[in-house]
Amino acid sequence: MPTFRETILAALYARLSSSPATALRGEVLPERVPADGLLILRDGDPGEPEVTMSPLAYHYQHRAEIEAVVQGAARDAAFDTLSASIGKALADDRTLGGLCDWIEAEAPQPVDLPVEGAASLKAAVIPVVLHYSTADPLS
Repeated sequence: MPTFRETILAALYARLSSSPATALRGEVLPERVPADGLLILRDGDPGEPEVTMSPLAYHYQHRAEIEAVVQGAARDAAFDTLSASIGKALADDRTLGGLCDWIEAEAPQPVDLPVEGAASLKAAVIPVVLHYSTADPLS
């Protein structure tokens, strides 16, 4: 049975998979970037929780990361479209079906990356903060 944290990350991955871009989880950057773009979800860091004692609960602000990558001549517009699709996917259900108290993305800081013998990449890491509580830090 998966942990609560894994259930939340799987739900986030499912939301990202609804995007036209190819979504991966915890994978290395493939040699080819699909035409609609690429999203790679990184599990990130749950951080140090705040703890309440009665009832015992651990309150996390887990920082996952989405690597967003596009390639081609129109990469600025493609990156903008990809970023907007991530924002929409998160805004459509800010609680991931009730698993989280709230999820929110932070603004990306895109960079252009030259590729020898191919079109340049435009990429950014988009932090996503998952606010949730659990009764056990290992469950």
